[in-house]
Amino acid sequence: MREGLVSRLAAAGMSPAAAAPKAELFVAAERALAASDSGSRGEPFRWFVPGRIEVLGKHTDYAGGRSLLCGVERGFCVVARGRADRAVRMADAVRGLEATLRLSPDPGDTPSGWTVYAAAVLRRIVRNFAGPLVGADIALASDLPRASGMSSSSALVVSIFTALAAVNRLEERPEYGGAIRSLEDLAGYLGCVENGYAFGTLSGDEGVGTFGGSEDHTAILCSRAGHLSRFSFCPVRAEGTIALSRDWTFVLAVSGVPSDKTGDAKERYNLASLSAAAVLELWNEATGRSDSTLAAAVRLASDAPDRIRDVLRYRRHPRFPPETLAKRFDQFFEESERLVPAAAEAFARADASALAGIVDRSQERAEHLLGNQIPETITLARSARNLGAFAASAFGGGFGGSVWALVRVSDAPAFRDAWEADYRGRFPAAADASRFFESGAGPGRVQID
Repeated sequence: MREGLVSRLAAAGMSPAAAAPKAELFVAAERALAASDSGSRGEPFRWFVPGRIEVLGKHTDYAGGRSLLCGVERGFCVVARGRADRAVRMADAVRGLEATLRLSPDPGDTPSGWTVYAAAVLRRIVRNFAGPLVGADIALASDLPRASGMSSSSALVVSIFTALAAVNRLEERPEYGGAIRSLEDLAGYLGCVENGYAFGTLSGDEGVGTFGGSEDHTAILCSRAGHLSRFSFCPVRAEGTIALSRDWTFVLAVSGVPSDKTGDAKERYNLASLSAAAVLELWNEATGRSDSTLAAAVRLASDAPDRIRDVLRYRRHPRFPPETLAKRFDQFFEESERLVPAAAEAFARADASALAGIVDRSQERAEHLLGNQIPETITLARSARNLGAFAASAFGGGFGGSVWALVRVSDAPAFRDAWEADYRGRFPAAADASRFFESGAGPGRVQID
């Protein structure tokens, strides 16, 4: 079985060095599933569900903007079997955690930690898909760092939904087909499972309490191995793929400072979303328009960005000071409308010199306008550039998390070691929880069987 698992992941485009350890994770998940002995039946389903690298697109998706994304070669190895009742038994084979919820409007005990995301999925399935439903035994084993900015929480949402959709054959239901017609649609829907918004005819609820978008779910489902993918959002639209030079790879640094969207960083994360919404609110009030996203307003006409800036100078919002909204708009506009397209073109040309300036600009705007960077991520990005990376940027929600660096494949091991040593010397308090590893541009979700 192990050889078959590795072969399937390799066929999907995962590098051999990344695929081999997944076999052990699948074995651990299989054991956890067998240990439950709870009456689930039939042959198990198996998937690999990755995390993601946000190459560029900092806090753009929920405002309809653009992102440049790829899968990371780490994630969840998922094994699931259907049950005869509505119980959903979940086991984390790596952390030794277990939880049982129910497919119900009230899934069970007040959820906390990882079960917050699982409970949101269960509630939403019950709300959106009428008729008989059965539960599942689901075992997961992950090598994706948690709360790192690589979308471990969204990967968990995709994993739980994928398992329950399979055992209930949700894709065959009219409610599903009426609203979800593509992987991009599914990504948009699962983003709404987290933020609680309705998706077409599929009604919403409270979600998990964050006001994010669907960038993470899109990368997890739609990434192509060896490629970067450009998307715009609200709704999710593919805008093209770019082959990553075979001579280039990513080295990832997990800072050791958690970026947990339902933890300490949630309020600051939500403020970034709410301030973008406030800019759109003032614009619509001033113009009498009803643009659905900030990106739609920006793309209205060539002079729209300047007109939005004028509105922000003369109108006041009850929650945010003018300077805050002006900074938030300038960061969004430049990141979404200028830097993401420019970076895609530079990657397509394998133009390391052009890419360096584009990514440095994105990082600088995140530090000074978006304000979601901390000393650890700022230092990691600058250290990577000083050590010879073509480009380096923090990514994810911010206020902790990770930084990617782009280097030549041949230089990656030595660069990784030097980068880690430099960080450990500068931030010894965070060093024990930090992680440094290499990853190509990995595939999206892979069904193993």
